[in-house]
Amino acid sequence: MVAYSKGMPTGTPAPAFSLPGVDGKTYSLDSFRDAKLLVVIFTCNHCPYAQALEPRFIELQRDYAAAGVQLVAICSNDAKAYPDDDFAGMQARAREHAWNFPYLHDESQAVARAYDAACTPDIFVFDAQRKLRYNGRCDDNWKEPAKVQKPELRRALDLLLQGQPLDFAVTPALGCSIKWRAP
Repeated sequence: MVAYSKGMPTGTPAPAFSLPGVDGKTYSLDSFRDAKLLVVIFTCNHCPYAQALEPRFIELQRDYAAAGVQLVAICSNDAKAYPDDDFAGMQARAREHAWNFPYLHDESQAVARAYDAACTPDIFVFDAQRKLRYNGRCDDNWKEPAKVQKPELRRALDLLLQGQPLDFAVTPALGCSIKWRAP
């Protein structure tokens, strides 16, 4: 089912978390304290939107790491209903595609709820004080990277690194809905 990010209000503090990573480490918000910008991406293995944008996220981390930008991906999907999104699948995907940023497992779905995440991928950019500055899409063409005309996430990162406000209207992210466990 297609879903859109809900648009967490700008200035909202980043909700805390402590989650296991596919690399065997546990990560918290404080693990990224040195990052000038922290990009939190709710994603998963099976969603075609997430799969299509994955190489762009790897490229973003490579391009912006020296500037102090850190990406972190979180999978919150119900792995019982969507076995491709289980922890072993997450480990395999990160390894096979050479992810250069942490991939965390939110098995309880508490972190996704705290962020009010709605889709995969749902992208949140926080400044050095961990206040939200951007919650929107990566760019304007998730299917065909060569046809991207508006690289909004890159633009947001560039402006925020320069201490400038966003100079464009934020478009919600589009993707598969987060697969919530039945109550």
